Amino acid sequence: MANIAGLLQAQLATPDRILYRQHLEGSWRDISARDIAAYAARWQAYLRAEGFALGERIALCLRNGIHWVAADQAALGMGMVIVPLYVDDNPENVAWCLENSGARLLVVESGRMAGELAKLATAPRILCLATETGSGHATVDAVLPKQAPAFSVADLGAGTLATVCYTSGTAGRPKGVMLSHGNILANVAASERTRLARSDDRFLSFLPLSHMLERTGGYYLPLSIGAQVAFARSVSQLAEDLASQQPTVVYAVPRVFERFAARVNETLAASPAKKRLFERVVAAGGRAARGEAGLADRIVLALLRRRVAQPVLARLGGRLRFAVLGGAPLDASIAWLFIGLGLPLLQGYGMTEASPVISVNRLEGNVPESVGIALDNVEVRLGPQGELLARGPSVMLGYWNDPEATAKALDPEGWLHTGDLAEIRSGRIFIRGRLKDVLVLSNGEKLPPQDVELAILGDLAFEQGMLIGEGRPFLTLVAVTRETDEKGLIRRANERLKGFPRYIRVRRVIATREPWTVENGLLTATLKVRRERVLKTFGAEIERAYSAGPLD
Repeated sequence: MANIAGLLQAQLATPDRILYRQHLEGSWRDISARDIAAYAARWQAYLRAEGFALGERIALCLRNGIHWVAADQAALGMGMVIVPLYVDDNPENVAWCLENSGARLLVVESGRMAGELAKLATAPRILCLATETGSGHATVDAVLPKQAPAFSVADLGAGTLATVCYTSGTAGRPKGVMLSHGNILANVAASERTRLARSDDRFLSFLPLSHMLERTGGYYLPLSIGAQVAFARSVSQLAEDLASQQPTVVYAVPRVFERFAARVNETLAASPAKKRLFERVVAAGGRAARGEAGLADRIVLALLRRRVAQPVLARLGGRLRFAVLGGAPLDASIAWLFIGLGLPLLQGYGMTEASPVISVNRLEGNVPESVGIALDNVEVRLGPQGELLARGPSVMLGYWNDPEATAKALDPEGWLHTGDLAEIRSGRIFIRGRLKDVLVLSNGEKLPPQDVELAILGDLAFEQGMLIGEGRPFLTLVAVTRETDEKGLIRRANERLKGFPRYIRVRRVIATREPWTVENGLLTATLKVRRERVLKTFGAEIERAYSAGPLD
């Protein structure tokens, strides 16, 4: 049998095992396998009563928690298809995904989003978690029966569609990635075989479950091994939840640790002596991780690492064994800082179209400059232009109602064209940027902008940024910053680019104070920059900068 809901059914062999922790009605509560299965069974009774059939789509626009898990397990157990949507996405985008998928039911947090979506010409039935919605929509508690038959799991084939997961493309409308039960279970099994996660781990879930990294790595994987998941309350309360829940594993985007490192460095700047001591410990720890530590390094680590690292790691809960980072490039210097303190940051790589994990570093032989080695059931190779190709049982069925896009992404031999430029050395994958985003200057010089942008954003003066230069004589940086001195910003940006070829230098900076957000359309729901939207928004300023010529 290939049914993702079988993961929960297997946990009922030990029904009292605590699978989840969530802050409910003012306090943290434990939820056992028996509890979550009973809740999912109530959902199944409701779906049966309403006549939902195999293959029908059910959309979830919920925050991470037991409501998401129960609805997901119930629907998957009955062979229905989950359409996960981002809670913080704009109503227009959510509406497009609903209409495109043909979802019959939508479950939302509250009446605000429900009210916007009810205006759709083909609006699905909407259920709200909130008791008082003010929108006239039914609430989950009102429609679910109090008692229900036992949780059930249908016998499905591996190719049965499990989810239509919309990618938050940086250009144009999102595409609905079709993943089968077999796709996702193959990715979970291969991730389990890396032996990174253990049954006694506690995960802290804060990336949205609508993102396949969190869904596979932070939900299905721990469920498959019986590990515990604590649901963070919000990003603003993340520091408190790390301290109180003391996770051993987290999945995160690099920006979380970049901001944490920035705060540490700001604190150390006030004490040069402490800063030197900190840097000495980090350097010794890095050499130890690479197997290069000498006697002096071992003495430093034995005498000083705990004293230096403990206050920093305590702010992350004090029990983290490792963190897996994905979704964006990781600055290797950030990784080595935490590795030097004794906390491995493991950069991985994946795509929604691959369920999503393609590769990840391991605790042994971690090379943070790379995205690790491929999972044991994933083949990788390079295409003619240096594009990374991947093939295996976790690669998608295709795009929902879009055979043309499917044909572009999947070739006849089953290779997924990732669109990323890469190198493969000794089995390790090094990502070098997006194939379609490569900038070609008017003099013919080429560069993938992401590595350059990542280097510049290492300076705290730049909160967000994007390089411009396609068909132009020089590079311009559009940046969110509170600084106003353009010459000073150009100098600071180029200080970060000393290791790059000489032609990669910023010659103009277009500064803005307004952050790029999902709400103003400049970021995707997964916080990637919508490059075409930035070009359009700042089009007039860009043209003026190039008309005026380089400033440096």
